Amino acid sequence: MSIMRVKSVEQSIRDAEAPEFRLRRVLRAVDLLGIGIGAIIGTGIFVLTGVAAATDAGPGIAISFVISGFACGLAALCYAEFASVVPVAGSAYTFSYASMGEFLAWIIGWDLMLEFILGASTVSVGWSRYFVAALDTIGLGLPDALTAAPGAGGVVNLPAAIIALILTAVLVIGIRLSAAVTNVVVAIKLAVVLFFIIFGAFFIKASNWTPFIPPHQPPEPGAVAAPLDEPLVNAFFGQTGSFGLSGLVAGAALVFFAYIGFDIVASGAEETRKPQRDMPIGILGSLAVCSILYVLVSLVMTGVVKYDQLDTAAPMATAFQAIGAPWAAGLVSLGAIAGLTTVILILMLGQARVGFAMSRDGLLPVWFAKVHPKFRTPYRITVITGIVVAAIASLTPINVLAEMTNIGTLFAFVLVSIGVLVLRRTRPDLPRAFRVPWVPVIPIVAAAACLYLMLNLVGWTWIRFGIWMLIGLVVYFMFSRRHSRLGKAESTEKTAGEG
Repeated sequence: MSIMRVKSVEQSIRDAEAPEFRLRRVLRAVDLLGIGIGAIIGTGIFVLTGVAAATDAGPGIAISFVISGFACGLAALCYAEFASVVPVAGSAYTFSYASMGEFLAWIIGWDLMLEFILGASTVSVGWSRYFVAALDTIGLGLPDALTAAPGAGGVVNLPAAIIALILTAVLVIGIRLSAAVTNVVVAIKLAVVLFFIIFGAFFIKASNWTPFIPPHQPPEPGAVAAPLDEPLVNAFFGQTGSFGLSGLVAGAALVFFAYIGFDIVASGAEETRKPQRDMPIGILGSLAVCSILYVLVSLVMTGVVKYDQLDTAAPMATAFQAIGAPWAAGLVSLGAIAGLTTVILILMLGQARVGFAMSRDGLLPVWFAKVHPKFRTPYRITVITGIVVAAIASLTPINVLAEMTNIGTLFAFVLVSIGVLVLRRTRPDLPRAFRVPWVPVIPIVAAAACLYLMLNLVGWTWIRFGIWMLIGLVVYFMFSRRHSRLGKAESTEKTAGEG
């Protein structure tokens, strides 16, 4: 059996319509926008923006957001075309199966599992920080042992585990409820972000933006960092230090996490009423809205507070406290709690749908693909996802999780961008409700930009990613290759032909 066998678009659509695997089509364009915005605006803006400004880019963090947004925008065009051609659950996994074959589809599916599970775990830890801070303000502090992972000064992060399990129950009950919850919470989140931009603009001090791009700071003389603690790009260009132009790129690689989410919109294609029309709206619309908000928030944040004071877990709240508006800081914390809630929900939604698609194809045990008879949701894979996220979030520090999520997402973007070129060549006959303009330029630039951002992640992240991929190869050759539905169908046809 060939490991490069391609699953046709037509076969993917037929499988999605099979009674035992059929999901309920209830999502509209506004729901997809809500899912996209709900997934994108989260930890990146509420947690990581201040760190990137303080350590890498200064006020130029706004430019870092533009760089990351540009790379994501190019990749988003590729996702939009694929989602309009293959309106089936599974996102990049399904797209790769239809364009580059089963082996690469497995690689990207295994990678997406890393992205979504670790992403949801990362955001759960960020949610816990804001939740604990909110409890502290009303005198209901929790013991440190119950609010941090073992590597972060605690024993178990209980709030992070609890929120993951609660949202698992919401996902099991149904996509309609999940979308309704998301839309309400997204409205709250957007209101808080807009409030921060408008209210904070009155307290901007232009002096805080000077210099807008802090001068480059080379590594201290004699200071030699461990090679694996440095970005991989340093192996080619040497240690670059911080700030300056190299700091803008390093900041872009870090805040890239803030854009993760638009790709999850594609996971809901199988539950969308009119996917060919609404998928591009959801993917591109949510990314455009969030990109504008990110740049504005970063400008206000660094204008209100000097960038070197923003290396905190809650930079937006820090900005309001600095101008003597603690009540506004509390409001931002409330918005962050609401906002991060939707991100966890949607990341687990994406993981469940990718796992469902892989199980339906036989690459994971088909037991996981069982659809709930009442709610029409893939409840088994959803419950397992929730348990794994809760366990990881309660026991792992946030910095390790964030970089692992970034490399997994960027790898997926690279393969999807290449996949557009492949499918254009192999299946030019397919109807495309949305087409990437300027092919092959945009897909090639998208893949190159994402690959360069990957090189800005530290060596340890690459090693952990490589280990995860090696485990995936073992699973594929020991289980998935032998249980593939497509492979079994080919064997049956071959046997019948020989007979």
